[in-house]
Amino acid sequence: MIGYKTVFFRGKNGNGQSKARRAGKKSGMELAHDKFKFVRLFFVLAILAVLILLTGIIITLGPLNISVPDAYSALLARFWPEYFQVETLTSRVVWNIRFPRIVGGMMAGFGLGICGCVMQAVLKNPLASPFTLGITAGAQFGISIAAVAGFTLLGGPYFIVGNAFVFALLCSLFIIALAAIKGATSENLVLAGIAVNYFFTAISQLLKYFASDEQLRLMTNWGMGDLAAFSWANSRLLLVIFLICFPLLMSKSWDLNIMTAGDEAAKSIGVDAEKTRIFIMVITSLLVATIVCFMGTIAFVGLVAPHMARMVIGGDHRFLIPASGVLGALVLISADAVGMNLIAPTIIPTGIMTSIVGVPFFMYLMMKGKRKEFWT
Repeated sequence: MIGYKTVFFRGKNGNGQSKARRAGKKSGMELAHDKFKFVRLFFVLAILAVLILLTGIIITLGPLNISVPDAYSALLARFWPEYFQVETLTSRVVWNIRFPRIVGGMMAGFGLGICGCVMQAVLKNPLASPFTLGITAGAQFGISIAAVAGFTLLGGPYFIVGNAFVFALLCSLFIIALAAIKGATSENLVLAGIAVNYFFTAISQLLKYFASDEQLRLMTNWGMGDLAAFSWANSRLLLVIFLICFPLLMSKSWDLNIMTAGDEAAKSIGVDAEKTRIFIMVITSLLVATIVCFMGTIAFVGLVAPHMARMVIGGDHRFLIPASGVLGALVLISADAVGMNLIAPTIIPTGIMTSIVGVPFFMYLMMKGKRKEFWT
């Protein structure tokens, strides 16, 4: 969707301005644009409010009985201990067990949401996401080769995590290089992603065939995705990557708006579609690789969240990117909360729950029919 903030009309004096503009008044189109901008901002803020409310509710779920006011008090007591007091046990459970998992879900969901949003934009494909393009398959291959063959690129505590990160990043770079051979068009990138996805998935399955029971358990658990692997120590690296990647993706929001009209139209306005496409894929690959290496394979969040946001606020990526991220965080922590408490004390892996939640929504989109204007 290409938006223009100013619309000029030829008046009788021929100077290209209407009487309303000379009088300092806004046209009807500008008023409608401002009203819709307010609706978009309100939508993003409303999701943030729901996310904060849901955080307090999820903290109360578990064996230890914690009320919603106690949950918020435990969080605020870390910053303002003179105003908020809670029991020591409550504070430890909230800060060391329950809240880190929620923060990990927020960060992973936000990252996957914004990555799915920009991938769908640059590839002009409603099915594009980090999962469907094979980035997570590369990370799974890194885990498999570390578990079965003992081959690792990093040692020490990063034996497993390092392999997942490096191979996810290499997988993404391979997709970009493969597509660049014949031009980094959206079609070539999608085809390259599908090919890489099938290749690394097949190799991982082959390694599972030769794995022992313990090795197979490790590979399977990682492939399911689990927020329990997140800790405060991991949050620093994730936060740094987010602070780098998110502003870079937001800086391309206008280019993404223009590219929805097609590569030729974008080129006529001065936007190099191929360079923008490669830039977006590199940034999203770095972000997704970081998320997957700590939390495993989490499907459907990057696919579902952008669709949900686009159905409400349209295709302006200045608002769509952050809205997709916040919705992704909301979907992921909700699915994780259900997985933890549905058949407690057994915990259903997060990746399984996101797939269970995502598939019905995906089927709804498919049954709704094709709407080409939905992407413009």
